[in-house]
Amino acid sequence: MQFVHEITAHLENKPGRLAKICSALAHEKVDLQAVSVMDSGARSVLRFVTDHVEETRKVLTSLGTEYTLSEVLSVEMENKPGSLAKVLEHLAEEHINIEYAYLAASGQPGKSLGIFHTSNAKKAQQILTEAKSNGPANSPQRRPFHSR
Repeated sequence: MQFVHEITAHLENKPGRLAKICSALAHEKVDLQAVSVMDSGARSVLRFVTDHVEETRKVLTSLGTEYTLSEVLSVEMENKPGSLAKVLEHLAEEHINIEYAYLAASGQPGKSLGIFHTSNAKKAQQILTEAKSNGPANSPQRRPFHSR
């Protein structure tokens, strides 16, 4: 688990706008680690994570695209049924709200990457770090969150 920089841009909702941004980023060899695009009427919300923040800023500025930069929590998980639910249950048990989230493939085989914007990122990181270090064998035998 680590904090990563997320770029959020609001784009005109028209053909080619997303392609233009992605092509410009590719030209600068900026790798997108996770991407989310959502429609919000006349504009789309593009959120993505990259480890090339400065290059990304330059590209977006040169294209006249307004953006914001924020920190989100990146969590590597097993790519198997129930992994996301387990992460969400740990956070819910401690009253951490997920404001938004999206997933991507991880660079590691059998892993996926969850990007989480939460109501309390530092506490979320602490909870998930403790859950990971305890492991399934050492965790208390609680009822699953959905059965409460």
